[in-house]
Amino acid sequence: MNSTFRNSMLSVAGLVMAGGGIAGPALAAQTTPAEKAAAAVVSEKGRGAHRAGYEYQAQPNYFYCGPASTRIALSAEGKTVSQDELAEKLGTTEAGTDSAIDITRVLNEYTGGKYRTTEISDDVASEEQVDRLRTDIKAAVDADRPVVANILGSAVDVDGTTHSYAGHYLTVVEYRDGGNTVKIADPAAPDNPEYWMDVAELANWIAGRGYSS
Repeated sequence: MNSTFRNSMLSVAGLVMAGGGIAGPALAAQTTPAEKAAAAVVSEKGRGAHRAGYEYQAQPNYFYCGPASTRIALSAEGKTVSQDELAEKLGTTEAGTDSAIDITRVLNEYTGGKYRTTEISDDVASEEQVDRLRTDIKAAVDADRPVVANILGSAVDVDGTTHSYAGHYLTVVEYRDGGNTVKIADPAAPDNPEYWMDVAELANWIAGRGYSS
């Protein structure tokens, strides 16, 4: 394993929710009948926005964020894979899923090699790393390929809500404002499964880890 993806930085030693609890049972997000019918893609590429069609599913326990985020990403391609199957392939244990490299490996097993891993190795994302993340999210979501991000610590969404995790995976499913604002599908938050975040804030949340796009 690349030393920049060492366990001390990329391992997920169980996720801790902001309130100290753990994720609840797997649920489907509240969606309209039209959304449920075909995981419809809402596209506004001409105005700098695009949404990948996908099916949300919450993680059933505190350490399945990797399998749950991977499942959300794969659902955009119409692939319905159980979180248990993905956990086995990812090597997920009660300590979590080791790194973004494992997420990419398993996503590629199901998508024929469409994903790659990008690291943000510094403690704070540089301007170039923010630009790279924005570009990667736009390219992936435009291809209806959600991005799975490995994050650590706290970040604030556009509504001012703080999200805190001691290691977590989540899925980026939409962008707007030319990629400056991105929507996150968070498998640990079934009561608030989607929220918008500034792309620079997300880059700093990923800092020290990596993402699959």
